[in-house]
Amino acid sequence: MNTVIKNTKKGILMIAMLAASLSFASEGTPFFRLVNNAKKTALTLTNVKAGNTLSIKDSYGVKLYEEVIGVNGLYAKAFDLTALPSGAYNFELDGEVEIKTIPFTVASNTIKLNSEMAKVIFKPTIRVKGDLVFVSKLSLNNEPLKIDIYFEKGNKSEPMLSETIKDTKKIERVYKLTGLKGGDYKIVFNTSGKEFIKYINN
Repeated sequence: MNTVIKNTKKGILMIAMLAASLSFASEGTPFFRLVNNAKKTALTLTNVKAGNTLSIKDSYGVKLYEEVIGVNGLYAKAFDLTALPSGAYNFELDGEVEIKTIPFTVASNTIKLNSEMAKVIFKPTIRVKGDLVFVSKLSLNNEPLKIDIYFEKGNKSEPMLSETIKDTKKIERVYKLTGLKGGDYKIVFNTSGKEFIKYINN
């Protein structure tokens, strides 16, 4: 099955996908296995959940391909990536609490896998109790987390707090949000080149 992918910076590309029943031994990085043979790159992911999103993005973050995974357990598919222009790309698996990225590069129709650079980014989570909001995030590599809180009423957005938390693997914060009855709050998180937005409505 051919999937047409529109890349606004580079025109229209085509990635030929071939579903495959692939079985690999569990070795190397635990959540994935990549095998590059001739024109096809076989990707196997373990412990996926239905509703996870798999995408391919270029170095600008432009999404070239997206698929919602429909089953729990093992995911396996072969991709023809040779039609992509030379450059850096990522497979990205977006789950409920984490994002897993697997980088690769394309040069002269040759795919180079950068398995050692694969990483897991844990998403920040919030829990609201009354006028208190509890923020938590795992940062296993001590990656900084920038938090910006805005109070929103009508068309106005007023910055209330901005802080960057560094040098800790387990981030926990509690914020008291006054004035919830008069408007809404928006919390913007930035970490590892990703932005996450949470809304707290009255």
